[in-house]
Amino acid sequence: MLNRLKASHPELEVNNTYGYRTKHARIANDIAKSHCADAFCIAGNLGAERLGEFFFQKQTRRNNRQIHKLSILKGGIRKRNQAPFEVNGFRLFDKVACQGEEGFIFGRRSSGFFDVRKLDGTRISAGISYKKLHLLEKRRTYLTEIRKEEVLPPLPEGRGLRA
Repeated sequence: MLNRLKASHPELEVNNTYGYRTKHARIANDIAKSHCADAFCIAGNLGAERLGEFFFQKQTRRNNRQIHKLSILKGGIRKRNQAPFEVNGFRLFDKVACQGEEGFIFGRRSSGFFDVRKLDGTRISAGISYKKLHLLEKRRTYLTEIRKEEVLPPLPEGRGLRA
């Protein structure tokens, strides 16, 4: 993959890195362990100011494939398995303001009540009326949420490269 990337972009400098290099840079600059800290060390600009927050993205499905229920009613009528596409102007995975927090619609009901959660699955409200929601952003394939950078404490003395 690295060779294909170099071949497709000869104008860019493409380098491979290893975990021990990232760990050494992190420990030498006294940066606590986290996914964001590792990305910061790989970038190589260790003199830059850290923001303390990052964008978290999650890819979502576009639709539910099962349109009708498997059991057919009398008269050959097939019952729908899906909730309406749009309920009171809200769709699945729309970004909304709910009870002073930003969240995403993970469940919709035809009654106008919605299940609102954060991307990590934390439930803001299991059933809240559409009247109490404010639409912030329409759904996209990639949902984006700003998160605070949580860090693990630095390694104790006597462990790792400092030992």
